[in-house]
Amino acid sequence: MGDERRIRTTHVGSLPRPPELLDLLTKRQDGDAVDETEWETTVADATRDVVERQAETGLDIANNGEQSRVSFNWYVKDRLSGIEGTREQELWADLQDYPDYADQTFRTDVIDLAMQPVVADAIEYTGHEEAEAEIEGFRAALDDTDFEDTFMTSASPSVVTATHVNDYYDSHEAYLTAAADAMAEEYETVADAGLTLQIDAPELLTAGQTEALADAPIEDVKQVTRRNVEALNGALENVPAEQVRLHTCWGSYEGPGHLDADLAEMLPVIYEADITGLSIEQANPRHQHEYRAFAEHPVPDGWTLLPGVVDVKTNIIDHPETIADRLERVANAVDDDTPLVAAPDCGFGTQAGLGMVNPEIAWAKLGALVEGAGIATERLY
Repeated sequence: MGDERRIRTTHVGSLPRPPELLDLLTKRQDGDAVDETEWETTVADATRDVVERQAETGLDIANNGEQSRVSFNWYVKDRLSGIEGTREQELWADLQDYPDYADQTFRTDVIDLAMQPVVADAIEYTGHEEAEAEIEGFRAALDDTDFEDTFMTSASPSVVTATHVNDYYDSHEAYLTAAADAMAEEYETVADAGLTLQIDAPELLTAGQTEALADAPIEDVKQVTRRNVEALNGALENVPAEQVRLHTCWGSYEGPGHLDADLAEMLPVIYEADITGLSIEQANPRHQHEYRAFAEHPVPDGWTLLPGVVDVKTNIIDHPETIADRLERVANAVDDDTPLVAAPDCGFGTQAGLGMVNPEIAWAKLGALVEGAGIATERLY
């Protein structure tokens, strides 16, 4: 996943969607009829455009920008059986301390993050055709491009259970096991297609943001995270670890973050995952000091670290020299043989219609990422 003599570049999965695609996603979310031909054409055009833009920007490792998905996690409601309707739930614990801000920011025309899908029956994976179509659409868009690697994202079992209300299973353990069994089919589909699989698992760092754990001791939070990692490992049983990278973060939203767990506390648990690539925020103003955690808890042998060195929550274009500084701090904290791949902190469009960053500024930030990685490479190697 990396070359120790050069810092390659990637992103975290979701990229800005064009207005015409957001309009169709809104209609689908509202249950309105959408012409299938128009949908397929719009998705194909958006995917081709976003792939070409990644090539023009100079990214080394690319994906399809999640163009057809309404969000990084709720897309699975269309690929799992047993999900019916939505129910209002509390937002993250740090936002509950600032309710006026939460109401103003997290309800959009496309998606309302307080309204979670409900699991009303047994869940099984039914999304094979959709997953195959997404993969084939990405492959078609890759014509005449020359990326060093390609990846596709997939929701972790525990982010499925954290963001879909359980009205069916008798226990959370049974629910988590069912989600892992179901999502394993998607993981294997992506891996069999020859793509790197990125598991999106913010809940590995945000478990303490839930209402149940907001005031819990850190050991209780770590226990929940360990259980989530174990479920993920079960789901990845038939996927080679060298084909898997994992993204975790403290949330892609612009929130206060004052209840975030410390990275040094959580890293040893996250290291138990059966993966070989790890993406973690490092540009987030709340967590820029935590590059030191990688010195305290070295990255496992054979792993690639993908530090987030571009902020995805502000419209300030990170200066390439600042990006290089962030990369250099991380490089000095890890072992010399740990490859680095520069990335943003999170996706730029994790929830359709809820982008914190203007689309053109998002692309400018990715351009700065490429330039900053080049500066850091010259400094370090």
